[in-house]
Amino acid sequence: MKILAIDDQQLILLSLEKRLVDLGYEVKTANTGEYGIELFNSFNPDLVIVDINMPEMSGLEVLKYIQNTNNSNVKIMVMSGNTDEDVIVQGFELGIDDYMKKPVSLNEVAARVKKLIGVGTITKKDVDVNNEANRVIREKCIGVVIPCYNEEDRLLSEKFTKFVHNNLGYHLCFVNDGSTDNTLEVLENLSKDKEDYISVYNCDKNGGKAEAVRLGILHLAKNPQLDYIGFLDADLSTDFKDFDDLVKTIESTDYKIVSGSRISRMGANITKESARQIISLTINFIIQKILGMNFKDTQCGAKIMDREIINNMFQEKFITRWLFDVEIFMRMKNFYGEKAKQMICEQPLKRWIHADGSKLSMKDSFKILGQLVQIARYYK
Repeated sequence: MKILAIDDQQLILLSLEKRLVDLGYEVKTANTGEYGIELFNSFNPDLVIVDINMPEMSGLEVLKYIQNTNNSNVKIMVMSGNTDEDVIVQGFELGIDDYMKKPVSLNEVAARVKKLIGVGTITKKDVDVNNEANRVIREKCIGVVIPCYNEEDRLLSEKFTKFVHNNLGYHLCFVNDGSTDNTLEVLENLSKDKEDYISVYNCDKNGGKAEAVRLGILHLAKNPQLDYIGFLDADLSTDFKDFDDLVKTIESTDYKIVSGSRISRMGANITKESARQIISLTINFIIQKILGMNFKDTQCGAKIMDREIINNMFQEKFITRWLFDVEIFMRMKNFYGEKAKQMICEQPLKRWIHADGSKLSMKDSFKILGQLVQIARYYK
């Protein structure tokens, strides 16, 4: 049985293709509607899986073309994040057989495919169903920058690979910030055979976290399929579940930045060293005065952003090594004016654990006060 999958998000197509091939189907993929129609005419599929929201030629236009070919044997399945009732009804009027709303698990996709066209010729390559149970195709694609400096001994490689395996649509970009240990080798091994989901951006010289994040974000911004781009600390002091909650917020709102916040409260596991916490509270108070925004925690290393603000916020180098988060918010305020307050969301985390081996010392914390003065002068 032959399946044609049409979706503009390559990260989704790769995972979908692998799952269906493992189940014994012959699969071809297209990342544009135009190429999808070309393959439809030459491949003669038994089933077409198509996304609705694609640039240039939409999924509905593809459906209209298929309807006009009078091919009554081909089954049509829509897999889309578009939940507009009128669009769904229009799809069924154009002859679709099934409509799946993203996010959707690969197992559900497989079950619906089997119902429409039967079971493929399953081979020994078939994957363990239990191993696939949690794999989810997202509506949007997300790029995450993870800056690394001498992380050889504490890089949690298994957690990263498990996350991208279970969360289809994520791409992790590790930035090696001129490490002097074997971090680069560890990262290259981590990304081996997973280059579509995990990449490494290498900086020959150490430029500090601010520059590593900036270069990584600009690198990811070259990939047009990524809807949102963010950054996360390599020690996973903010875990992936909390980060994914930040992503869900930006997907469902008009915010341009959703920033994690390490606010201690009932029901949350937030741990800091007591001395560090006092310094942090003092710094945050000063930052609120400089920004003129009621932020509780600007320095949390977990943020997600709409790609449309990337060019304006990250083209210029930051003037500080550690307070680039504050600089991002200052740039937002200077560029968007008072509207910036409505474009940024601070979302409390459920968990944040201070990781042993942190690069920021107590002495560095005091240096931050001087950098705040520098920011206030530069941006005002």
